[in-house]
Amino acid sequence: MRTFRTVLEQRIWERRQTLEEFVQEAELYAREHREPGTLGLRHLQRLVAGRRSAGESLGQVKASTARLLESMLGSPVEELLSPPMERGPAASDVGASIHQGVMGAFEWLDDAAGWAKGSAVAKVGAGLKLADIGALQGQRAQRSRIGRRQVADAVRRYYRTGDTFGVRGPGLDVRTSVFTRPEWSDLGLPLDADNERLTLVQRAGAACVLDADCAEAAAQRLVTSAALGVRFANLPLYRLAEIDVSAEGIGGTVDVGSFVEYALTMDLLEAELADSVTSGSGALHPLRDRYLPDMEAVLDVAGRVCAGGVLSLVAIARPADPFRGAADYALIVQTRSDQVVNAAGRLAVIPKGFHQPLTDPRADARVGATLRRELEEELFGRGDVDTTAGAARAAAPMHPGRWSAPMRWLEDEPDRMRMECTGFGLNLVSGNYEFATLVVIEDEEFWPQFGGQLEANWEASGLTLYSSLDGELITDLVQQEAWSNEGLFALLQGLRRLREIGGSRVGLPSFERSGL
Repeated sequence: MRTFRTVLEQRIWERRQTLEEFVQEAELYAREHREPGTLGLRHLQRLVAGRRSAGESLGQVKASTARLLESMLGSPVEELLSPPMERGPAASDVGASIHQGVMGAFEWLDDAAGWAKGSAVAKVGAGLKLADIGALQGQRAQRSRIGRRQVADAVRRYYRTGDTFGVRGPGLDVRTSVFTRPEWSDLGLPLDADNERLTLVQRAGAACVLDADCAEAAAQRLVTSAALGVRFANLPLYRLAEIDVSAEGIGGTVDVGSFVEYALTMDLLEAELADSVTSGSGALHPLRDRYLPDMEAVLDVAGRVCAGGVLSLVAIARPADPFRGAADYALIVQTRSDQVVNAAGRLAVIPKGFHQPLTDPRADARVGATLRRELEEELFGRGDVDTTAGAARAAAPMHPGRWSAPMRWLEDEPDRMRMECTGFGLNLVSGNYEFATLVVIEDEEFWPQFGGQLEANWEASGLTLYSSLDGELITDLVQQEAWSNEGLFALLQGLRRLREIGGSRVGLPSFERSGL
């Protein structure tokens, strides 16, 4: 039996390619997909060996090279550079292309569905053999083309509610799918110890039990994820047990659940809703009828799986420029990649991440802790805090000694960065709780020093910058149908707050809140 030093070496061998052929393919792929990464033969030889020529550790791979490999092969670079895992006979039938996190979901699904051990992996393996990749890609593309307004309108009709966040302005009337209340909106709460009182509790929750239809839908989700190279990792997630948000602060409790339970239950509702909108029926919601049937269930966060996210509009002060014009803030918007679990292909603010612990479940429950981690991961190039890459090996991944250069510079002076919670809501698409936040980098020296180093990770397929002085483009941006509803919620809350505090750097239109 052939022995491989790294998963990368195994993948190249399974493609029946020489290293030289893989380098040529990588060069072509980078040009066609506008990836900035490069890969030479000697560099690839070191990568597949997992060591430098002298035997020392590889160290951190350049972000652009990592992104190129991840995009080509559909797995995190940390997995590609690790030794291959041994597989049992059943797992081998599923295929080597599955992200290791999918493998970790099979035992959970067997237990939740009441199936014999090994049934889930057998079902997914059989499904992969029959899967039509082209049809699945077409289905994903069709879902991504559904307008944000269609999604928002569909869930408001289903729940018979008008209490979702929106704004009005000159020639503008935008509504989202995020259910909110007046006391949850327009907060401007600094994310500090005085305002963050979200605490961890331990609940003895009942084991999840899936009926036959829900179990089959979960298995199909694993087939689709594996076939399309979606990153899927069974990691801990915070689940909301109680919430108390107002201008007085962020209170409430969370416990720790699993990503698999969320991904194979509540997260299925997004795709089901999209398919219902596409079909034009407007009434095919068997999973929603089971998991989130009415507003009582939406608000009963303790009685269901209620995972959450932290989304932030990042505004970076820039000095005046002879070409760009007066001093402003750079506003960053991402297009989500096809490898993400939800909102694939959609516009969103960046960072956008799950509220989840790294290594310290009690301390990491703070919204500000998640936001700092996501800044490091999604904009500042810290691949070692990417939770989809596997278990954290560092005891304190966010220790100041491990900060990136941009984060270290920002934290050196307390007035260089402002972090605020601007709003809270419950997304009617999947029941998620959403913390909308705003990060303002106030010191304009940051942009000359670090602006060129900002680079999205695998979760984004592209970034776009907008000027806080360009009200015309911002108005057009707000109205684009490609937004995820939660992303637009965070953008609008952030823009309204930035208009209040941004001074002469801001020329944003006035958006009046609606829907409450």
